[in-house]
Amino acid sequence: MSDGATGAEPGIEVRSYFPTPLVVAQGPLTDEENAHLRGTILAREEAVAGVAHSNLLGWQSADDFAHWGGAPGEKLLGLARALADRLNGDRAGNRVKVDWFTNAWANVNRRGHGNDTHAHPGAVFSGCYYVDDGGIADDPTLGGELQLADPRGIAPAMYAPELAVALSGCQTAGGHELIPPKTGQMVLFPAWLGHGVRPYLGPGTRISVAFNFSIPLAGGKGS
Repeated sequence: MSDGATGAEPGIEVRSYFPTPLVVAQGPLTDEENAHLRGTILAREEAVAGVAHSNLLGWQSADDFAHWGGAPGEKLLGLARALADRLNGDRAGNRVKVDWFTNAWANVNRRGHGNDTHAHPGAVFSGCYYVDDGGIADDPTLGGELQLADPRGIAPAMYAPELAVALSGCQTAGGHELIPPKTGQMVLFPAWLGHGVRPYLGPGTRISVAFNFSIPLAGGKGS
């Protein structure tokens, strides 16, 4: 049997069920805009106390980034919204236009900081944009990867967890996938997908903007 959904040998068909979409896109900001946004976030960190949610140390702003992120923040959230629009659909596979409620926040991680695994109930899509990867793109040993938990979580409890299906994407069943951050890169995924951030081990500063897209409720606000 060979890899791939096209099948392998006569009479054998390989199907891929329950796929989990994840979009990786190059962000819209120039180097100058990224540098400006970096300064804005660090100034906010110095002036305003952070909140504690999934973050393990580090600084996380309130989810009001859209109000103080300036033109660069508006620009990156515009791309994120466009990606959410392209992914969104109904159960028949038809595109559905939604007037999204958006909340977004900034994260600043230094040595030893990370985020525990979590999801975002009440949202449809979640994602992040890397303002500064802290040098991770050039040196993967610095950690700080985005960690995605496989929703097929029962796999490690099965009879022979050391075995896996010999098809692309199946070797991490019940485990996780890692995405190293890269300055200027955006990631978008379903809000139900468990995710976290591995501890950053570098001497610099890892800065990101995270966001949720949800459906407005009757009062005009999202959840």
